[in-house]
Amino acid sequence: MTAVMVAARELVKVFPTRKRTVRAVNGVSFTCTAGEIFGLLGPNGAGKTTTLRMLATILTPTAGTAEIAGFDVRAAPDKVREQIGFLATETGLYDRFTARETIRFFGKINRLSGAEIDNRTTELFTLLELTPLADRRVGTFSTGERQKLSLARALIHDPPVLILDEPTFGLDVMAARAVVDAIRMLKAQGRTIILSTHIMRIAEKLCDRIGILYHGQLHALGTLDELKTRFAAPDLEEAFFAAVATEQSV
Repeated sequence: MTAVMVAARELVKVFPTRKRTVRAVNGVSFTCTAGEIFGLLGPNGAGKTTTLRMLATILTPTAGTAEIAGFDVRAAPDKVREQIGFLATETGLYDRFTARETIRFFGKINRLSGAEIDNRTTELFTLLELTPLADRRVGTFSTGERQKLSLARALIHDPPVLILDEPTFGLDVMAARAVVDAIRMLKAQGRTIILSTHIMRIAEKLCDRIGILYHGQLHALGTLDELKTRFAAPDLEEAFFAAVATEQSV
């Protein structure tokens, strides 16, 4: 039996505002097994980023919880952070650092030895085709190059679980293709990957299973073929609109 690496259980996140309370995520539950790519598909404002930030322990759930590699996000957030690599839509890179200096910096944050950092840097730069850029300053990088370096940063401590928030956001077609290829290679290494996207094609190409998220709720969950069959749809786009039209959460 394949191990469950991520289990979200009735996750809820409520944000109070001056005028009203916003329920950004409302009872979201799903699992993701080892070596699987699970995608949260939905438009901007659907609750994707909030869900991923709860999994990454950046936000504390208002209700519900989640486990990552057996560690609870509420009870053991430090242990959870050791198990994950998190890629946000904001790269958070320092323009004056070179790529090599960037990875060294984040390696030290993750308490790796100098030898471990050097070995991981060589491995990751080879995997992500960053070796020719190793000693260039990040400020000279294209958007796609910055995104690949951000992936390397998320992987420096060799986590079994990756959480990727809109990994192709803002990328041109060539850069997006390079990132998609990198994600496939990371899956081939046996990593568990959860990603969010609003792009149907990315979900179709990458995800083993897809959760359709809309207005903070999961409206459907399954493989691409299962979703198309369930909603008698020719493609994922039609399945998506059929799912959200029902307003019935799974």
